[in-house]
Amino acid sequence: MTSSRAAGRRSRAVLCAIAAAGLAAMLGGCNTTGDDFASDYPRDYRVRHPITVHEGVRTVEVFVSRNRGGLSPAQRADVLAFAQNWRKQGTSGIIIDVPGGHAIRMAASDSLREIQSILGASGVPGNGVRVRRYTPADPGLPSIKLSYTKMVANAGPCGEWPADLGLSGGAADFGNYPYWNLGCASQRNLASMVDDPADLIQPRGEAPAYEARRSVALDKYRKGENPSGTYPNYDKGKISDLGK
Repeated sequence: MTSSRAAGRRSRAVLCAIAAAGLAAMLGGCNTTGDDFASDYPRDYRVRHPITVHEGVRTVEVFVSRNRGGLSPAQRADVLAFAQNWRKQGTSGIIIDVPGGHAIRMAASDSLREIQSILGASGVPGNGVRVRRYTPADPGLPSIKLSYTKMVANAGPCGEWPADLGLSGGAADFGNYPYWNLGCASQRNLASMVDDPADLIQPRGEAPAYEARRSVALDKYRKGENPSGTYPNYDKGKISDLGK
């Protein structure tokens, strides 16, 4: 009788241990939104898709025809815009790669001479331009390549889906986190539209105040008058008077 009671106690103890282990496993499975998952999956789109600023290359190609030397009006406009952009955003000198080949040697020389003239008239110093010769990969479509380095901003790549948006049993299904690709397009558009990528890192220096307007506003303030400006004919071009 004593041995049967001892065996019953051991059986009940084993069953209790199994039940406790099962309950612990169930409670552990409910913890799907812990700090470990949050650290692996950034919630902020700026952390998932950061905008990076690095050095890039701007290039303009001027195609050369063997039957014509010099530049066309459209090519002159391209070279002029290239020179103006270099003065604003260039971080290096300008490199001009001129195609080689006996058939286009004269035409390339005439085009190069005109390009250098436009660059000089636009304020590009002569010692800031370097000319190199190269062999074009396609002899039937040679071009003079102008290039310089500048600061560029970029984000992405977009379109990455490392996690399933549906119910696949992962912790992301129950954490209500934004999906990975959310915000990537906005970051990429902002990086491509910013005027100066350096503005994303630090603010620009303050410009001097408009002294004339400030003096007028302070003078009106001292006299007790309304310092705001008046625009008497601001609505003169309206077609309709609806809403007046």
